[in-house]
Amino acid sequence: MDELAKALLPLSAPPSAPAWNHADMAALLGGGERAPAAVLVGFREGVQPRLIFTVRTGHLQSHAGQVAFPGGRSEPADGDALTTALRESEEEIGLDRTLVTPLGFLDCFETISGFLITPVVARIAAQARLHPAPDEVAEVFEVPLAFLLEPANLRRYTMEFRGHRRAMVEFVHGGHRIWGATAAMLYNLLERMGRT
Repeated sequence: MDELAKALLPLSAPPSAPAWNHADMAALLGGGERAPAAVLVGFREGVQPRLIFTVRTGHLQSHAGQVAFPGGRSEPADGDALTTALRESEEEIGLDRTLVTPLGFLDCFETISGFLITPVVARIAAQARLHPAPDEVAEVFEVPLAFLLEPANLRRYTMEFRGHRRAMVEFVHGGHRIWGATAAMLYNLLERMGRT
């Protein structure tokens, strides 16, 4: 966890636009404004730290059935990305914010759906109980950090989207496919740790 913490942007200096993938998204979406959002990249404490993921319910308008970090669109009352990530995690998986210790940030990330996401990295107490909100989250699962740090578990592929070929990454663990924006944010973490 020390290596991870050293790789983060400090809490005192949150990231801002443009996102690290802005050029790619500008080619696909144009240079317009992106809606602010935040996710919680939460590591449950323990002998083997584990990263917490959700599976979005199948009836949602966007990204239904996909693996994601808890999080979502920022609301005006939130004030900052940390507040958004904590509020959304409370709503989606019942995470008690008093059991969360923020560590820092990853670089901002732009999505195909038009969001500018700020990933908030945090430590989550081992005793935290998680309860998925059934209207948003079908499942909560955890992946050991050691699995994500193992180079053989990072899969690279290319996909075509709107006439553009895009380099992509993914992880597959326990029957779950972690891809898209979630995998890209994990890749940013690995890059910052010098593990790519």
